[in-house]
Amino acid sequence: MSDYYSSVCLTSVKASVLELFGMEKSEGDAASNSIIMEKFGGRPIDRAVIYNPDAVALWVYMKYTEKFAAAHAVSDLSLPMLSVMPSVTPVCFASMYTGVMPEVHGIRKYEKPVLSAETLFDRLLAAGKKCAICSTEGDSISKIFLERNMDYFIYDTEDEVNAKAFELIEKGEHDLIVIYNGDYDGFMHRNGPEGEDSLAHLDKNIAVYKEIVERIKKYRKGERVFYGFCPDHGCHEIDGGCGSHGLDCEEDMNIIHFYGISEG
Repeated sequence: MSDYYSSVCLTSVKASVLELFGMEKSEGDAASNSIIMEKFGGRPIDRAVIYNPDAVALWVYMKYTEKFAAAHAVSDLSLPMLSVMPSVTPVCFASMYTGVMPEVHGIRKYEKPVLSAETLFDRLLAAGKKCAICSTEGDSISKIFLERNMDYFIYDTEDEVNAKAFELIEKGEHDLIVIYNGDYDGFMHRNGPEGEDSLAHLDKNIAVYKEIVERIKKYRKGERVFYGFCPDHGCHEIDGGCGSHGLDCEEDMNIIHFYGISEG
């Protein structure tokens, strides 16, 4: 690959969602994503659903673009994004949902403490909105955002997580739903980013995202709902045909996000 880093950091996600809800970003947050705001700004959104698959790199998208056909079909925008260092899961999701760099929010290595820094969840809860996290047990998203007055649906498997997320979308009781799937990352570590099982789980992640969007459009008619496919970092192959991440290199830092909006 050429020496290339995306110019848009995932720290912009928090401010973008707040602005779409008609709220101001917090002092010290990264600026909202001007591309997202140009595309989706205007009337405030009613809800947001953010799907967080793990470790989907930009280079994987570029090499296997046809696998992302369904993601393109249900999205209005695809954006190369930049992760943060170290490019490991708790650090990256902390930056995504606090809107600040690791040296500010405090998670600077692979550890999973409860964040004390202000998050997207805190801002929405303070505004009287209802938030939910759907995640697998023990993963970063199930741990670093705990101790808040919101709903946590934590399960053993991705299938259980996704079934609950589909149910929450149908019920329409939450203003923000965040859904985490770590299966591609797990298989990537064992079998490499391009291993047969790894790519099968990438296909599954894209199918889950498609199902999320289809359910939003079916059950949230009459509402303006923002949604996204938002991985945390990329990945690269290491010796032995396994996969890894955490480096300041293009493969780990460049990721692909998809966004869309349902106007009801």
